[in-house]
Amino acid sequence: MDHAYAKVFRGAAFTSKTPQEVDALKDCLFCLDADGVIQRILKPLDPDYGTTLAAYSGTDKFHELAEGQYFLPGFIDLHIHAPQWAQAGTVMDIPLHDWLDTYTFPLESKFSDLDFARKVYQDLVATLLANGTTTALYFATVHKEASFLLAQICADKGQRGLVGKVVMDDWEQNPAYYRDESTEAALADTESFIQLVQELNKTTKQGVYPVVTPRFIPSCTDEALAGLGELAKKYDTHIQSHCSESDWEHNYVHERMHKSDTFALHEMGLLQDKAVMAHAVFLSDADAELFAETGTAIAHCPISNVFFSNGVLPAARFTQKGIDIGLGTDISGGFSPSLFDNIRQAVIASRMLEEGVDPSLPASERGLPHSRISANEAFYYVTAGGGQSLSLPIGRLEKNYIWDVQVIDVNAPNAKLQIFEEAISMEDLLHKILFLSRPENIREVWVQGECVHKRL
Repeated sequence: MDHAYAKVFRGAAFTSKTPQEVDALKDCLFCLDADGVIQRILKPLDPDYGTTLAAYSGTDKFHELAEGQYFLPGFIDLHIHAPQWAQAGTVMDIPLHDWLDTYTFPLESKFSDLDFARKVYQDLVATLLANGTTTALYFATVHKEASFLLAQICADKGQRGLVGKVVMDDWEQNPAYYRDESTEAALADTESFIQLVQELNKTTKQGVYPVVTPRFIPSCTDEALAGLGELAKKYDTHIQSHCSESDWEHNYVHERMHKSDTFALHEMGLLQDKAVMAHAVFLSDADAELFAETGTAIAHCPISNVFFSNGVLPAARFTQKGIDIGLGTDISGGFSPSLFDNIRQAVIASRMLEEGVDPSLPASERGLPHSRISANEAFYYVTAGGGQSLSLPIGRLEKNYIWDVQVIDVNAPNAKLQIFEEAISMEDLLHKILFLSRPENIREVWVQGECVHKRL
């Protein structure tokens, strides 16, 4: 054989080919190098299949799935507020502005206490891994030290973490107890944070990345926004923020800046190929075209949109316009740490958008035509779409992509999925997994070729 592989995995797998098409790979050999990158995928009829199987079977480099187990790509969470894990599942019944001021900012301010931050962040990262989330794009808090601690915890636990120290420098818009000391301090802390995380990344196999993170336009001065755009360019970092999330936020920006979030962020240098904007529910056609043109992605957060966005993202329309879309849990605006739950809600919300929700209206006036997305599309968003959004080789089981996978066991104790193989196609099987799996069905999680979670 030409290669000495670091690991060889044998089993059936699912991966997206396009937003609409899924590839079902049966009884394949996935051959990895020492960096955890897929070098070859051998199918049973390939000439080297038998010799490779014979060479690795029975060695400690060989990992074979049991009956009823399947590989899925690890899921990619494009929007999560790490400190808000402490309040997940609570206070879901008030408007966004009140929710921030009354509950969320007081909670986030507590992360100046590193012991508290460590307790919350360790639990969150472990929980996400157990739910199949191999990569997460995090908002932390304004505190540089606690934000760096989150990056360290991702590095230690083996999750690919993209972490942002949040910038909130506008003294008029942010509470005195929770904000950056000044615009200068916000930019200096961000630059220092970028340097610290880039140094940490040199010793982290799966990668941890700093993210330039203006919370959203209402919390930042124009000077901070422009300065953050310059820092992102200087250090070639990822960028994240919120964009056109709710009526309140969308209208606030129009009143202050006399343009949409999209055009305002673009002027500040904050829209680009490594930028991800959360929500984006109220994009106009011109906004959407600018997203597509700049390569900026949307983090679609279908559960939290129900509670705080005042609308449903027209994801199908934006996909057709060529915008990259991934899924986000938006803890704690979304209550669930599971991207499986968000896949389900993405499909449900799209059907409600297409068919409408007001039964007093005639059917022809009730909804927005051509809005539905399929389970295949939701699966694409949470895997390949997320990887493309982050400009990283993740989210697909293909040659030269990274081995980030979750092992789904349909026969898991107390969580058995009823599979009658005589009456089900492979694509139907994937849909059963997406709609019915619970955390108990996720038996193992691998990131960059390393096992980071194993359910006993």
